[in-house]
Amino acid sequence: MKKIRRRLFLKDVLILAFTTFGGPQVHLAMFIDRFVKKRGYLTEEELLELQALCSILPGPTSTQTITALGYKIGGANLAYLTLMVWITPAVLIMTAAAFGMTYLQNREIIRFIQPIGVAFILHAGYTIGRKVIKNNVEILLMLLASAFAFLLQSPWVCPVALIVGGTVTSFNYKDYPSHTKHKMVIPWSNFHLFWGFLVFLALLGHFTDYMPVRLFENFYRNGSLVFGGGQVLAPMLFTEFVEFKHMIREDDFLTGMALSQALPGPVFALTSYLGTLALKDYGITGQLFGSIIGACGIFLPGTFLIFFVYRIWGQLKQFRPIRASLDGINATTTGLTLAAAITFLQPMVASHNWWGIITACITLALLEFTRIPSFLLFLGGLLLGFIL
Repeated sequence: MKKIRRRLFLKDVLILAFTTFGGPQVHLAMFIDRFVKKRGYLTEEELLELQALCSILPGPTSTQTITALGYKIGGANLAYLTLMVWITPAVLIMTAAAFGMTYLQNREIIRFIQPIGVAFILHAGYTIGRKVIKNNVEILLMLLASAFAFLLQSPWVCPVALIVGGTVTSFNYKDYPSHTKHKMVIPWSNFHLFWGFLVFLALLGHFTDYMPVRLFENFYRNGSLVFGGGQVLAPMLFTEFVEFKHMIREDDFLTGMALSQALPGPVFALTSYLGTLALKDYGITGQLFGSIIGACGIFLPGTFLIFFVYRIWGQLKQFRPIRASLDGINATTTGLTLAAAITFLQPMVASHNWWGIITACITLALLEFTRIPSFLLFLGGLLLGFIL
């Protein structure tokens, strides 16, 4: 029975890997639909709790959430399989895209994808917001987080906003029932793997000029420090790989970034695309190796962290302020999602891109009032871009 349940879960993960577009909030809405409502693997409250926990960690939030869910259902082995199944489709597609850059230079083909993606982000933020925001304090936290994230445009806004939001609602701990407290037992091994790899790769990258090693160190470092999902990761990678180190051409990077927003699965798979291009002088084998480096480098630190934190999460929840802080984290996350959508909308409004604005509005209406599968909306956007 357990084996059947695990196979069914991996099948669900594979389906989501091919059909979930957008960032963590969009993924969360689809996780709720399949994992909670359709399969009953866990309750909605447990999934929202897990998402909030992953939101305060550096790394890809959706990937950490679904990996932790695999751990909950079947232990460490299923968690690793879940990670592989979840990231593989996006990694393979982005790798193929890097090899086919000559065709993909025609960015007009994907010009409707960003407006559709913006609509997905807005709709997901609205849907999740209705579930997690329960009072005026949380509404205020959502609005403040949105305003600061939009105005400051700094990668440090996300962790600071999440910490502040969680701290504010932690004072409402009396609203939560008390639990019998037990002595905490902390398995430190995965945390030591996380920082040990970071230090080792930093030293190795400093003392060697071997490109694959330096590349792996770059991706692992970014995966260890980035908060807020692909919307924050992309500009950090652009600064490092295009402006500072000149490893990737600007137009190649922007094409890959747009494509990563248009594809299902984790947006962090952009690093497989960048790794493939960065090692283009090493032949086909070297480029494939670059793709693997990109995927391993960006996903490993977040995986080490979620394995460490999830194993002590049950112990941390015995403290009422910890449980109360999740309300503020969820409200703040909703605000950050709103800010991401506004950031993507702003260039369309500034450039009077009425086709983009109309596309976003139509997509938003279709998401709210119909049950058209998300992948059909994205395929429709690609088809429209190809025709026009």
